[in-house]
Amino acid sequence: MSEITAPSPRAAAAAAHAHFHSFDEHHPENGTLLGFWLYLMSDCLVFACLFAMYGVLGRSYAAGPSGADLFELPLVALNTSLLLLSSITYGFAMLEMLKKRVGATLAWLAITGLLGAGFIGIELYEFAHLIHDGAGPQRSAFLSSFFTLVGTHGLHVSFGIIWLITLMIQVGKHGLIPENRRRLLCLSMFWHFLDVVWIGVFTFVYLMGSLK
Repeated sequence: MSEITAPSPRAAAAAAHAHFHSFDEHHPENGTLLGFWLYLMSDCLVFACLFAMYGVLGRSYAAGPSGADLFELPLVALNTSLLLLSSITYGFAMLEMLKKRVGATLAWLAITGLLGAGFIGIELYEFAHLIHDGAGPQRSAFLSSFFTLVGTHGLHVSFGIIWLITLMIQVGKHGLIPENRRRLLCLSMFWHFLDVVWIGVFTFVYLMGSLK
């Protein structure tokens, strides 16, 4: 009968060290992605509440202008095109990331950021134009809900641009290390999520509002 020998303290410590690093290599990625999915689901609830609020208050004009009087669909369509195109360019950045091409990845990320900045610029112009014409958020419940919903989405896009710039700096310094690839993946989910939300805003707020 063979004799079973206990591992030496050094071997046990080495095994524990290897197990710890194996866990450290795999758990953070899964944990980060799971945590980010939970965040996106909570953000879905936030926007669902804002859409519900707009659905309730969207016809409370208080004898003021309606969406049909205010919305400029060609300008909104241009803004929508910029955001949707930025989603495509971010997809190109992810493809280059998989090929481990740092320069091409940064180039597509920069284009994505510029398109996002263009989207925010047009949205700020729209808000300033409405306020200048006396259609600010205090004018009616319709405009309060409009500014809240569209402005919240704009704040998310602005945060995404700041996050994008930060990641570009990190990739420029450290390359496409696993941590940066994981962060780029999280930002990709966030960016595409904002595109889906904006499609809802464009359809529910602008298109339907212009028909009233």
